[in-house]
Amino acid sequence: MKSNHSPLTAIVFVLAVLALVSSVRADQAGVSVDKKKPNVVLIYIDDLGYGDIGAYGCKDIPTPNIDQLATEGVRCTASYITNPPCCPSRCSLVMGQYGQRFGKYGMSRGLPIPRDRPTIAQFLQNAGYLTGQIGKWDIGTKSQGPFYTGFQEVAANPPRKKYTKSEIAELPKKVGDAIKRKGGKSKYFCVNESGETMWLTDYDGDMMTRFIDNHQDEPFFLYWSPEAVHSPSIESPEYLMRRTTAEGNRRKLAGAIVSVDDQVGKLIKALEKHNLRENTLVIFSSDNGANGGEGGSSSPYTGGKGSGTQKEGWVRVPTIFSMPGTLPVGKQFDGLIANFDFYSTVAALVGAKAPDHCDGVDLFPYLRGDVAGDPHQYLFWLNNEPGDAVRRHLIAVRWKDWRLYKKYQKDPWQLFNLESDPREEKNVAARHPQIVRQMAAQHAAWEKTLEPLREIPEINKQLPVIPDGFGWTTCLGFL
Repeated sequence: MKSNHSPLTAIVFVLAVLALVSSVRADQAGVSVDKKKPNVVLIYIDDLGYGDIGAYGCKDIPTPNIDQLATEGVRCTASYITNPPCCPSRCSLVMGQYGQRFGKYGMSRGLPIPRDRPTIAQFLQNAGYLTGQIGKWDIGTKSQGPFYTGFQEVAANPPRKKYTKSEIAELPKKVGDAIKRKGGKSKYFCVNESGETMWLTDYDGDMMTRFIDNHQDEPFFLYWSPEAVHSPSIESPEYLMRRTTAEGNRRKLAGAIVSVDDQVGKLIKALEKHNLRENTLVIFSSDNGANGGEGGSSSPYTGGKGSGTQKEGWVRVPTIFSMPGTLPVGKQFDGLIANFDFYSTVAALVGAKAPDHCDGVDLFPYLRGDVAGDPHQYLFWLNNEPGDAVRRHLIAVRWKDWRLYKKYQKDPWQLFNLESDPREEKNVAARHPQIVRQMAAQHAAWEKTLEPLREIPEINKQLPVIPDGFGWTTCLGFL
């Protein structure tokens, strides 16, 4: 019998089968065939305190754009940095694991991050993402800059403003003296492509907008970690400070935080402009707690960077996950999480399995309310690098409402109930010896799984970690 099927019919049939297979594969990966993969923007502020933004109770510094992320997402109240401060925090973030897993027990600036496991940027690049980085790095060795660790595009480091003698003379004495100590070079004012002086954080925001404009049609991962609000904030301009009601030393910090909020506003507008808001996960967090010397707030907790580094305020930070349509809006999540969870959560979002080295948990089921309880039953700290600043030594455990800590191994454990005593004023270790033994035993068991302390290698490298110049650079023009 002669077939009635023409070659054209056969071709149509094959194409239909291929489309069906493609659809099934996309569904299995969690990606719609009609919609590109979800984007990810990770914002990591330097030294932003738990009590320094409106969504966490701050009254004297307006942060409407960051608050909008919380209103349109999930505000986490028990988010932790297990490897403070800045350098170890960032290393743990990009590796998705405790820093002690690769021998980092304190600042250890210059210690390599592992080469035998992918960073979050390498992981996402392998998953088909365009990866971009803006701002402070402070990760790994001098030879492990963004281009070597998975970022395809990096925002160049613009030149800083150089104050003239007459300009310094017109500054308040404290500010002028600080500028002189830096050879007249500004920390937070830069010069843009047009030769205009502008606030560095504003420049970063413009770079974020440009990145989204350039890559609106492809899945992207953007990591912005501004120099702000790291001390000193003495250069904060009056036009930023007057928008706050902060007083005294805190007023300078407040101006810097307002500028950070402005850039979050630019980000939101850029995403909305290209109809990307609902297809973009925005994670907003801080690398460690507030700097009390700048007037930073850890309220309702105590402690923070500089002094009080054994207290809760140094390690508990504001964290917001915002993705309208995928995550609930206006929700508060109280479960124990850490910055290394970001990696595993992003992996789940893009439909890929997180690497085996990751200590993190996929937070989406918890943030959506599908799963109750704490993502981590226990979280641990072991900052005891012999060469690190004494003030940064910390041994601690978190479990339920309890916080157990001490400064040195020889010290007795102190126990606090953070629910009833958030300021850690009543050590109740003597009243709850069983809880102390239980939490201490968990810490000892965790410690046995860690790598030994590693030494910082000698590395001579001439190229800057972040390229100098303007605009976006690629590895082809830098390496």
